[in-house]
Formats: sequence, structure tokens, C-alpha cells
Amino acid sequence: MNKKGIILSALFCISFFMPSGINSQEEQLVNDCLTSLKSPFVAGDRSQKAFLTGEEIAEFRTTLFNGNTYRIVLCSHQEGLIEFSLYDTNRNLLYTSSEYGASGSWDFKMEGSMECIIEARLNNEIAESGMAMLLIGFKSSDSK
Repeated sequence: MNKKGIILSALFCISFFMPSGINSQEEQLVNDCLTSLKSPFVAGDRSQKAFLTGEEIAEFRTTLFNGNTYRIVLCSHQEGLIEFSLYDTNRNLLYTSSEYGASGSWDFKMEGSMECIIEARLNNEIAESGMAMLLIGFKSSDSK
């Protein structure tokens, strides 16, 4: 096989095998996170994720609406690896998981609508890098 054939074969193998491995890991992470959003919560229409190393902080923004009860879930491949905090847009701290045993989720009812900032960071005592995945579930004020 000539040099061009070897390069094409290598590119084919990389494009064929790499994405499926990455996608299956992400798919497993999504499935693991979704187990935290059991009924009566419904998962929102998208997940957000970030790969963190060292002291990096991922910032996610979302709008939460009056009268809804929400569950924020932040998870990773290792339990307790991700800690998160919820702020309003003026950076007033509304919740931090580190004060509650680094719980990966939090349930709360909104009184008023607002844009929020969710920050995720690693617990460096567990690992120096990892994936943080955010899911936000909700139930309407009509749910029982």
C-alpha cells in the first residue's frame, strides 16, 4: 500500500472509531444524569456540558420562570466531582452545592422570573479534570 493509501486508511479509522466512542461516553453521561430527573420532573430540551481542568469554572446561563419548580442537576462520570453555584445576574449567590454536601442536584420553586448564572467547578480532591453536564428539569405549578 502506498503512502496515500495508508493516510486515507488512517483517516477513515479515526473518523469511524473516534466519534462513536466519544458519543457513547456522552450518551452514557446523559443517561446517568437523566436518572436524577425522575417524575414529576421533565428534562428541558437541551443539556449543556463543559470539560474542566484544574481550577477552571464553567459558566452556564439560563432563564427561570415564575411559578415553576425546577431541579438543577450537575453531574459527571464520578460522583461528587462537580460542585455548582447559582447566582443572579448581579452575582448574588442564591445556592451553592458545597454547603449541602456537594449534592449534584437542587430542587426549588421560582417566585419571579429571572436570568441566572450557574457555575460548575471541579472538586480537585477527587480529580484534576472531568466533564460537567448540566440538565435542568421542571414541573409546572399545576403539577402535584
